[in-house]
Parts: sequence; structure tokens; C-alpha cells
Amino acid sequence: MSAQTQTRRITAPEIRARKGGEPIVCLTAYDAPMARLLDPHCDLLLVGDSVGMVVHGLDSTIGVTLDMMILHGQAVMRGAKRALVTVDMPFGSYEKSPQQAFENAARILSETGCQAIKIESGTYAAETIDFMAQRSIPVMGHIGLRPQAALADGGFKAKGRTRAERQKVIDEAMATADAGAFAIVVEGVAEDLALEITQRVPVPTIGIGASAACDGQVLVTQDMLGVFEWTPKFVKRYDNQAERTTAAVQRYAEEVRDRSFPATAQVYTMTRQDG
Repeated sequence: MSAQTQTRRITAPEIRARKGGEPIVCLTAYDAPMARLLDPHCDLLLVGDSVGMVVHGLDSTIGVTLDMMILHGQAVMRGAKRALVTVDMPFGSYEKSPQQAFENAARILSETGCQAIKIESGTYAAETIDFMAQRSIPVMGHIGLRPQAALADGGFKAKGRTRAERQKVIDEAMATADAGAFAIVVEGVAEDLALEITQRVPVPTIGIGASAACDGQVLVTQDMLGVFEWTPKFVKRYDNQAERTTAAVQRYAEEVRDRSFPATAQVYTMTRQDG
């Protein structure tokens, strides 16, 4: 296939230009087959550090490593041809210094081929975002409920529900935008606060447990597909894959045990005689 006929991938500047326009559709992806299914419908695919909990069975995102994120980023890039692919920087890979963040972000970009990275951006991260943005690394911020801060926060708790906390989230948003992020994930905040942030920052907001007024929305794909028994309050289930998968596996087990599988359609037969 020539370069002229290949599907053109959405870029970070194009996502930024969607501020106030058509809502940005975003879902998480961790492997090539799912990325291939999501790609035609999504503007942005997030290789989230949620992979630690969704795929690897960890209790939080804290145990996710840079190597894990690169591995899953490579897989998603093999499956996605159109959507902008953003890879999360895991806990401990960017907090030490802007230089550390740049080196690890550069490794993610070069080893996966993705178009952007995401960091959880408290106000402390503004210098780091600016350092990377000035060196041509597209950065997506993440404010409000920040899963990597769950240990310090005592769990996964919604943010901005008191006046003091509300101002802190606004400060995070403004600092993140001013530092050069091309978009900001706004997670787990009061609806009116998400609206105010969306109106105040000049870059797109992508809500998760926030407001329909955000410039886009993201969900963990397995949550919205109903893979797990429990999902957060902000998730709408569009399917019940757990139930349907259980039923399919049950049918398979029954057919193996009663020897009705494999049937004639699933076995090979001789096509010619020797001699």
C-alpha cells in the first residue's frame, strides 16, 4: 500500500482544534484486536495505566511499569490506523524531574510509535508538561480524581465537592493548560465544576465521571462493554459481555463433553488417494 492510500492518523493539534466543536470520542485500548475494532469509531485511543487493573488484575495502577505501557502501546499501534493513540506514563516515570519525564516519554514515543503521552497533572507537574511540550512531545493532562494518587487520597474519591477542593481542581486545570497540554482528562469531579473548567481552559476537556458539557468523553472499554460485575457510578453499560461470554463458554464445554464438537464442519478429510 502506498503512502498516499494509507489512512491518515488524527494528530494532537487536530484534537486541540476540536475545542468547543464536535465532541471527541475516546476509549481505552490495551491490545491490537480491540484497537482494530475501536479505531473506526474513536478519535482518540488511550492506552491507560488502567491496564494494570483491567488486564493484569492489580488492585491499583501503582504497580504498572514503563515496560508494560510500552508493550501494550505497541500492540494498540498495530491495531489502530486512524485514531490518535496516547499512552499513559505510569507512576514513578515522570515525577522526579522534567528531564526524567522527557527521557521516559521519548522512549514511549520511539518504541511504540504513538502520537502522545498522558500524565496525571497536579499543579506540581506544570513545569514538566512545559519542558516536554517545548521539546515536541504532545502531552495530555489528567486532573481531578487521579488514580496514581489513590494511596495519598485514601482511595478513589470524587474531587471538587468542597469549596477548597474545587479551587484546587481549577488550579490544576489552568496550570495544565497554561503549561502546554493539548487536552485534559477531567475525572470524577462535580458536574458543575467540570462545566466551569471546560468553559475556562482553552484546550479540550475529556470527561470521565464529569459532565456531558466536556469537549469529549472517555471510558474504560471493558467497563462500558460489561466485562466486570461491578463498574463505577459514572459508567453506562452498553453491553453485558460477561454474561454472553459465560454462556458461550458453557455451550463449548457441554459440546466438548458430549463429543458434538468438533463436528464434520470443523475437521479435515482426505482429499486424494495415494498412488
